[in-house]
Amino acid sequence: MSMLEGQIRIPSGCAISAVISREGRRMTGEKIIESMRPMHERSNGLGGGFAGYGIYPEYKDLFALHIFYDGEPCRAACEAYLRDHLEIVKGEIIPTRKIPSITDEPLIWRYFVTPLRSVLASRQLDENEFLARIVMHINTHLQGTYVFSSGKNMGVFKAVGFPEDVGEFYRLEEYEAYCWTAHGRYPTNTPGWWGGAHPFALLDRTIVHNGEISSYDANRRYIEMFGYKCTLQTDTEVITYIADFLQRKQGLSLTELASVIAAPFWSTIKRKPTEEERLKLSFLRKVYPSLLITGPFSIILGFEGGLMALNDRLKLRSMVVGEKDDLTFIASEEAAIRAMEPEAGNIWSPAGGEPVIVTVKEGCY
Repeated sequence: MSMLEGQIRIPSGCAISAVISREGRRMTGEKIIESMRPMHERSNGLGGGFAGYGIYPEYKDLFALHIFYDGEPCRAACEAYLRDHLEIVKGEIIPTRKIPSITDEPLIWRYFVTPLRSVLASRQLDENEFLARIVMHINTHLQGTYVFSSGKNMGVFKAVGFPEDVGEFYRLEEYEAYCWTAHGRYPTNTPGWWGGAHPFALLDRTIVHNGEISSYDANRRYIEMFGYKCTLQTDTEVITYIADFLQRKQGLSLTELASVIAAPFWSTIKRKPTEEERLKLSFLRKVYPSLLITGPFSIILGFEGGLMALNDRLKLRSMVVGEKDDLTFIASEEAAIRAMEPEAGNIWSPAGGEPVIVTVKEGCY
């Protein structure tokens, strides 16, 4: 008890939460902030964050870059690089409010951008791959600069602090989203710093994660062969890049993605009722063995138009799901769901390795 806050290691710590409207109704950030309050003890003030989808409808066709800078020289260097590759339609400081619990904040800017067509044509890349490469270059080569959000019509907001304070700091009550995810961090093996807070993001995909990845080195070595760079001093970063690689580059479905990162045991595959199912699961295990994530985890993957929640195949981390009208809630604890919607029903816990996939009606986001 004499140890300072943040120095006690609680491996099962961290809190995750999400809410999504299947009708595409946009909600302010108050509900998702409230969901984190009952799970306060799962965090230790060394990281909190949120992701909102549908928050920039007036710029929905532009990529929104959220960037941390260590100082003005870093901003000047980054903006020069951006102008060489992108048209900056708008650039501004992200609005925040001063609160005592959030300190030592970097410069926090956002840019609404689109690739320069001449540069895009010369590289012979689609715009998503082009932006992904720009993000990797900035985060790897521009010192004191970190792009922490880069999708269209969505954004990540994170900091060193308790999540409920982070939400107040970023004034999330002023944003409206059809889907929110949230994270309260309790670092175990990696440092607590602004870039290391969750969610992690690349393009429209975001990850919040509770757990530890014992396969991190194998996962990292494999994914870095395809142009990704893990530079953020935390194991969760690699999950985001795996999801981007398997879905955007390899064309796998969400169910297939889940069958790679939380692959069934071989004995489980042998018991599947149809040969087609056995062959498919065997194929995925054999083709992507280095992308199996081992260790305890529960994650929520956000993406344009939906989200997926997934436990490790042994279900070593808690996760519950609830519903009310067109809303689906996912959290580490039922108390978090009740904080968002006291009348939520159909509360249940997903089985290990079985994805929960929720999507918004087509044309509603």
